[in-house]
Amino acid sequence: MDWNTLKKTAREKFGGACRVCPVCDGIACAGEVPGMGGVGTGISFRNNFTSLNAYKLNLRTQHDVNQPVMSCRILGMDLSMPVIGAAIGGMGVNMKGAMPEDEYDMAVVTGCQKAGIICMTGDGSTPQVLEYGLKAMAAVGGWGIPIIKPRDVDRIIDLANTVANVGAPAFGVDVDAAASVNMTNAGLPVGPLNKHKLATIKKQTRIPFIVKGVMTPDEAWGCVVAGVDAIVVSNHGGRSLDHTPGTADVLPHSGEAGKRQTTSLVDGGIRSGADILKMLALGADGVLLGRPLAIATVGGGSEGVQLALSKMAAELKSAMLLTGTPNVAAVSENVIWK
Repeated sequence: MDWNTLKKTAREKFGGACRVCPVCDGIACAGEVPGMGGVGTGISFRNNFTSLNAYKLNLRTQHDVNQPVMSCRILGMDLSMPVIGAAIGGMGVNMKGAMPEDEYDMAVVTGCQKAGIICMTGDGSTPQVLEYGLKAMAAVGGWGIPIIKPRDVDRIIDLANTVANVGAPAFGVDVDAAASVNMTNAGLPVGPLNKHKLATIKKQTRIPFIVKGVMTPDEAWGCVVAGVDAIVVSNHGGRSLDHTPGTADVLPHSGEAGKRQTTSLVDGGIRSGADILKMLALGADGVLLGRPLAIATVGGGSEGVQLALSKMAAELKSAMLLTGTPNVAAVSENVIWK
């Protein structure tokens, strides 16, 4: 399998849900929610892409970095590079049934595991969305991170402890889904979670707790106060609130607010190994990959996921060599051209 064949297959299977554009910038799919696009005008999706693309890298070759270290440890997990697969669910609604939900979860979870990273799995308006993710995780010894919708606190705690029993090394809540129409219409109301509710969840669960959807310094600090183990600077891939800034612009402020006492992750607009390096230089400990892995999974299953991640790893290594970056655990802000 090669990359062009994978993309061609994915384009055919998506049936228009994703065009697999040469540049995944959110223009062609603007407003397509449900779907793979950005909500409303689509500007939040586009801002993710354009804000990250606006940052430039300093080319440096007068150094002694020959074998950059890409492996890292995040929340106690040893990863081949600072990358985590993002949680994506709702194949029927968002991808026109490009793959059955259970097959998608199994392919992306096993593909990430074979590539040396870990994948998040989703939650949704039907119980199967969460269950299929847990089933895929169980097949690889619990190697996955379920992301739970911002439901009632007691329900989140119950689900988080169920997740722990499967052997997951962490769980998360995507607070940026606090206005999910699909969940509400299914009789599963969701809503905002203040720092007191987050603290309650943390105190009554036993594996690391990730809060995804942090876009301001005060909310990053609120997570720290609540004892949260990691935050994800994210606007839900531009699919939650229209007119939000790009995550690359928010990261240096929101990520730094919590970074002193918690792990900072980020998603949004990451399309290459160079993009990963940019986010690390802007303050992230690691990144989440969403749409690129969705395309890889639909186009090539588990093998496609491994191919996409191998390509990203090669690009990251090249970017590190050409910026004089010895280790992903300590990326200098001087990597970014100012």
